[in-house]
Amino acid sequence: MIKKLRRHFILITLISIALVLGVMMSAINIENYHSVNIRADEKISVIADNDGTFPKKNGENEYKPFDYKMLEKKMTAEAPFDTRYFTVKVTDKNTIVSVNTGMIAAVSTEKAINYTNQLTEKNKTSGFIDNYKYTCVDTDDGKMYIFLDCERELSTFYNFLIVSILASVGGIILVYLLVLVFSKIVFKPVAESYEKQKQFITDASHEIKTPLTIIDASTEIIEMENGENEWTESIKNQVKRLTALTEKLVFLSRMDEESTKLIMLDFSISDAVLEVAQGFEAVATSQGKTLNLDIDNNLSYCGDETTIRQLVSLLIDNAMKYSDENGKITVSLKSNGKSRVITVTNSVDKIEKGKHDELFERFYRADSSRNSETGGHGIGLSVVKAIANAHKGKAACYSNDENSITFKITL
Repeated sequence: MIKKLRRHFILITLISIALVLGVMMSAINIENYHSVNIRADEKISVIADNDGTFPKKNGENEYKPFDYKMLEKKMTAEAPFDTRYFTVKVTDKNTIVSVNTGMIAAVSTEKAINYTNQLTEKNKTSGFIDNYKYTCVDTDDGKMYIFLDCERELSTFYNFLIVSILASVGGIILVYLLVLVFSKIVFKPVAESYEKQKQFITDASHEIKTPLTIIDASTEIIEMENGENEWTESIKNQVKRLTALTEKLVFLSRMDEESTKLIMLDFSISDAVLEVAQGFEAVATSQGKTLNLDIDNNLSYCGDETTIRQLVSLLIDNAMKYSDENGKITVSLKSNGKSRVITVTNSVDKIEKGKHDELFERFYRADSSRNSETGGHGIGLSVVKAIANAHKGKAACYSNDENSITFKITL
């Protein structure tokens, strides 16, 4: 139990850290990529406004007819000299008119024409092709494709992306190692307290069994000498209740231990459920209740047959105790793929519609007065859930109509 809790704590911590790092790194990398696009669009806009060329100073204080000072506010003074680009002008019918590759050495005229043909065939006007950001702008005599070399910017972006991913993975691994070490220290007092609790339950159960056995034997002697009466019968009933309670407490304590191994063998679960259910037919008849069986034949299951039989017995016993007067109880066993589904449904006077998984909690009493009348002590369904969990199954409880309750065990 403690190991499972610790594993869940470590898993939740790692998922939380991963989500935080994922959101942070995603936001940073998205912003970086957005910045690359914005800077590229700014340069392309300048080139487009100047008929396919980047404006440069003509002399010490002379400029082309362009607001060069405004340009320097957006980018460095070296931008006109280190910006690599090429342009291709086409007619409205996509016939290439001219190619300007004077500001780039890595692209030939043939390659520039090839890029342009690819874009005109797909009717694309903006985006990336290889490492080049392109935009198509209208001109007086047609269109012009402007290609801007973004290899350095994209390389920087991808390098940071890889580093951020590696740093995040490294951070998660480091957090895992730290949590693995410190969680052991944090959970140590809890583990010790839990072990003491389990040991107390086991020791107390054994200590209680001895006086219960003596009380039961003494009651039988009294009955032999003086005959049975309501007092001796009451004593025997209470002894049975306490004995059953201690046995269930010890069973739960053992089931909580991960070292407890059940004997998993193939057996006929159809026969097991049928035999257990048939044992309650006489009880149902004596209480004026109806017990219906809907059990598929020839279903097998790999599990611990003894505990599965105990699970079915506890569910039917619970239905017998808490169904309404002249109630109806249905026991079902069905196959759902590789799973086996056991359901026990019983009618009740009144219950809220929806899930009722709280009934599996230990010592839970929805109606304490009813428990005293029926002899229940609020632990049988906890044993049912423990057995289901030990078989890696699921236990659920729900009401669909407010007049019945269903316990569903998926194995």
